[in-house]
Amino acid sequence: MSHFLDRLKYFNKPKSTFSDGHGAVVHDDRTWENAYRQRWQHDKIVRSTHGVNCTGSCSWKVYVKNGLITWETQQTDYPRTRPDLPNHEPRGCPRGASYSWYVYSAQRVKYPMVRGRLMEMWRDARRTMNPVEAWDYVSQNPERAARYKSVRGLGGFVRASWDECNEMIAAANALTIKKYGPDRIVGFSPIPAMSMVSYAAGTRYLSLIGGVALSFYDWYCDLPPASPQVWGEQTDVPESADWYNSTYLMVWGSNVPMTRTPDAHFYTEVRYKGTKTVAVSSDFGEMAKFGDIWLAPTQGTDAALAMAMGHVILKEFHSAGQSAYFRGYVKQYTDFPMLVLLKEHEGALIPDYFLRASHLANDLDETNNPDWKTLVIDEQSGRIVAPGGSIGFRWGEAGKWNLEMKEGGNGAPVDPLLSLIDCADDVLPVAFAYFGGRDASDLLRRNVPVKRVQLADGTTALVTTVFDLTLANYGIDRGLGGGNVARDYADDVPYTPAWQEKHTGVKPADVITVARQFAENADQTRGKSMVIVGAALNHWYHMDMTYRGIINMLMMCGCIGQSGGGWAHYVGQEKLRPQTGWTPLAFAQDWNRPMRQMNGTSFFYAHTSQWRHEKLYTSDIASPTAGPDVAPMTLLDYNAKAERMGWLPSAPQLQTNPLDVMDAAAATGQDPAAFAVQQIKDGKLQFSCDDPDNPANFPRNMFVWRSNILGSSGKGHEYFLKYLLGTQNALMSDEADCIKPRDVKVRPAAEGKLDLLVVLDFRMSTTCLYGDIVLPTATWYEKDDLNTSDMHPFIHPLSEAVQPLWQSRSDWEIYKGIAAKFSEIGGDYLGTRKDLVLTPLMHDTPGELGQPFDPKDWRAGECEPIPGKTMPNFTVVERDFRQVYKKFTSVGPLLEKIGNGGKGIGWKTGHEVDVLRGINRTVQEEGVSKGQPRLNTAIDAAEMILSLAPETNGHVAVKAWAALSAITGRDHTHLALPREHDSIRFRDVQAQPRKIISSPTWSGLESEEVSYNACYTNVHELIPWRTLTGRQQFYQDHRWMRDFGEGLCVYKPAIDTRTTAGAMGASPNGNKEIALNFITPHQKWGIHSTYSDNLRMLTLSRGGPHVWLSETDAKAAGIVDNDWIEVFNVNGTLTARAIVSQRVPAGMTMMYHAQEKIINVPGAEMSGKRGGIHNSVTRAVTKPTHMIGGYAQLSWGFNYYGTVGSNRDEFVVVRKMNKVDWLEGELAATAK
Repeated sequence: MSHFLDRLKYFNKPKSTFSDGHGAVVHDDRTWENAYRQRWQHDKIVRSTHGVNCTGSCSWKVYVKNGLITWETQQTDYPRTRPDLPNHEPRGCPRGASYSWYVYSAQRVKYPMVRGRLMEMWRDARRTMNPVEAWDYVSQNPERAARYKSVRGLGGFVRASWDECNEMIAAANALTIKKYGPDRIVGFSPIPAMSMVSYAAGTRYLSLIGGVALSFYDWYCDLPPASPQVWGEQTDVPESADWYNSTYLMVWGSNVPMTRTPDAHFYTEVRYKGTKTVAVSSDFGEMAKFGDIWLAPTQGTDAALAMAMGHVILKEFHSAGQSAYFRGYVKQYTDFPMLVLLKEHEGALIPDYFLRASHLANDLDETNNPDWKTLVIDEQSGRIVAPGGSIGFRWGEAGKWNLEMKEGGNGAPVDPLLSLIDCADDVLPVAFAYFGGRDASDLLRRNVPVKRVQLADGTTALVTTVFDLTLANYGIDRGLGGGNVARDYADDVPYTPAWQEKHTGVKPADVITVARQFAENADQTRGKSMVIVGAALNHWYHMDMTYRGIINMLMMCGCIGQSGGGWAHYVGQEKLRPQTGWTPLAFAQDWNRPMRQMNGTSFFYAHTSQWRHEKLYTSDIASPTAGPDVAPMTLLDYNAKAERMGWLPSAPQLQTNPLDVMDAAAATGQDPAAFAVQQIKDGKLQFSCDDPDNPANFPRNMFVWRSNILGSSGKGHEYFLKYLLGTQNALMSDEADCIKPRDVKVRPAAEGKLDLLVVLDFRMSTTCLYGDIVLPTATWYEKDDLNTSDMHPFIHPLSEAVQPLWQSRSDWEIYKGIAAKFSEIGGDYLGTRKDLVLTPLMHDTPGELGQPFDPKDWRAGECEPIPGKTMPNFTVVERDFRQVYKKFTSVGPLLEKIGNGGKGIGWKTGHEVDVLRGINRTVQEEGVSKGQPRLNTAIDAAEMILSLAPETNGHVAVKAWAALSAITGRDHTHLALPREHDSIRFRDVQAQPRKIISSPTWSGLESEEVSYNACYTNVHELIPWRTLTGRQQFYQDHRWMRDFGEGLCVYKPAIDTRTTAGAMGASPNGNKEIALNFITPHQKWGIHSTYSDNLRMLTLSRGGPHVWLSETDAKAAGIVDNDWIEVFNVNGTLTARAIVSQRVPAGMTMMYHAQEKIINVPGAEMSGKRGGIHNSVTRAVTKPTHMIGGYAQLSWGFNYYGTVGSNRDEFVVVRKMNKVDWLEGELAATAK
């Protein structure tokens, strides 16, 4: 009222003036100013971060006032770096600074929700049926199931209670387990490092009930297969601070300032101390403006550029003028000196297997694993010897697995002979496969020095070294005569600088300059040349050829394992630093082993029926030297063969419920594994992969959490909608013109395979729209968790600044609730059952010593089916389904009985479990978990991770290094002893980020003297790489690698996906249509799909989907900036605004990935439905060489190796839209 009176009296208030009446003194009320004065007042600051898979892993201050989150700012208290290195802070980006907007926005999922039609049928059934019977009634009748499946994605959610949702989920899981098998229940969640406990919550539940955790790093195509191939390492890279130690820095296909914003300062700062920077990118990205040189190869031709640079390095520094540093490095740390057998092929020789100890008389006196020990010639004695360090020394004997220059057997000194050129018995032509086009023969015959070796069977074989093969493969003229070699760089011979210009468009002079400078710098600084690479290269079908081309350059120059040098691959936040502490929590290895895990790419390729639309023939990608058995098989045939041979995992595994298999085995009294093998051999028991569209082999229940798979990473989006979900889609592909499998059974297409899709999210994402049950999870400011990244060496938390809002819960609490309800419902329904679990021949286990030479298929009668050798392992796991909740909420006894470990190393953990009893307290209730440490809360789970991991517990680190020392025969414990008594607790990281401790499960050091750099311990501690040779490998000798022409690195152009011909002109709208290569880089206005619907980011961007075009292509199609355009092919269609820009080269179009179709997306003219997302026009295409298993480093591991979801070879048709229809009318009758 007082303000009202003040306003009434405003005009007759007494005033005193000053400055000749130009100023007046008033006495108005000024309390309104308090809103501005108090804007930055707060009650508390809580440390948290964003679990968004951006690799930033930035620590943030979250401000809370009156119980509300008001804003966030960057933390600036990271531990300081050494004096010669810039500090890590400030870390953050505008996207992260906008996150608090989400917390109270309309985008929040506030309550549990269920699809309306499903809920109606469920409630109706529950009136007269128990939960399992009700789910059976609703989901197993085709007509009733179609009622709710057909409207997925079309809205219609109703609010439900937590108890009702948990009951439905538990009933669905229980029915699926009994009727089909636990391996029909799958879960997808990516990148544990961004919120470790939240990931572990879901996979722990799945592992306890026998479900399947799907891999993600390979499906995202963030996994670079070249890393396992060359190093036996999933991905290990330098922290971003090590960029500053580099003296020559190439940024190749990684837009650092835009996608690595918190770390970009190291990139810009290093230039001020004289480091030369080179940017390599097809478009003028933000990183290009920081480069001293910008190379712009045509997209998809980077391997040709890398091969040409390798040609220069080999010619100038390994052949003509030898570098002493390079020579010493490649002799000790690479396979260059290793001997390779040569075999006849059409009048020439071709490379075959590495020469092994078992090839020679008496196995060269190597009694342990002689098939797996590779050989060199000792330069001093001329003898063929087996140096230590190869994979054969890793398993079955102790103390010889190291990179000392000694014979593994007797410890005699070895000086490996690098080349046979001065001691050759002959010089003979060797044929090298060429895939670059018609400018050269498909087999290039080049002369190579060879020696003759007598084998154990008395025959004589020809051998040469990897070094000699590599120089010939690159076309280096060494004066050996013959053709197809280059006398100078101007020769148009593969792989010269002149040759590459035809493919890349880069001037030869620029290639020579950069390659020469790169190598000169590495020679003078002992390896301080570095290449930062990213998704721009890794998302092509032949990404491993591009990466190996770049890695070859680094190995040739001795850069790997040297601070300031090496390979820096950044895509996702993949570095789960306390991995060995997290693994038993995440996969319930404290209660039962093994867990079920599945290669995500193969799973989605099969179950979204993308294989039915395959148009890539294996003959398109096979080597001209491949055998006749290669071409007739399709990609799905190769995948199925790999699964039944134990190379890849399966999900589902067997066509018969594995619980029923166990019952049948028990009835016969046979050993379950022997029973299953005999049944498989007799054809009575089938692998699911051989008949993917049989309803018995469908995945039935799927959990998605911490992921927006349908709005971000689901390559072949429309295939997901049609086949997996059974709902509306815009798929235009016709199966009639596609390739049919030879071995896998083909049935009529099945649609709507999933009975239940459960989605956990804090916002209404695309995946939520297609879910059957949507559960509201807490935001990153409302829960406790842990976060790490490969970009910095710290571990820090997500913290509960405020309690979860509305009815949201943390992921840990959500899955704990589901586990409780499942124990109640499923426990009574299922009781205790035995489960037969199949596991592949895994990397970092003795199983990686599978078949050492030509792989034999038991199905074809080539060998016997032997579990763990020629087929998967079979293990019996007993599951008491009544105890799922008690096991979920406690630490199990296996950590004390068996211990813990990782990457082939094991150690005891009894002491750590005892410590956890004090930290978390123990379970007091009677039952299976009594006396065990509790896991009631997310913080309890975090403490388990921190206590068990060598990276966060110094005592465990010393034990882990001691375990590795026993294998290598060298003492490595000194790397952890200075921090033996350090122990990081959850409250410690809430106070300040903590630097982790050096661990043998990673290849770099956490030190105050050196920044973390991958492979540092391999080089400086002489720990072998986990490969066949124990060294970095230029050569891959597996039969399939050679059949597809990838034994040595070659240039392979983009594949032809054949997806535009059937779409162009199929439904004209009168506007010109042009075909362009479709690229999906990471965006500026979001991290994947998160933030893209955030009002602040929408305001800064164009506010909806957009596609970039070159000025040339836009003019040709009659498109101007901001026009609405349609982008389509036979895979589907999308609509977006056009951005016309000079930065984009002609022939290419870019759509920043994960722009969802929930913001400002009109209907598409082609389909008449809402326009799609970037993945609507893509389809996954698998690669046989990524299916290899049981072969040293080429063995499957979860997110380590396997098929990947590439998408950049895709072409699309682009045209201007005539009519923009927002589809605001009523739903079509079919959707009602």
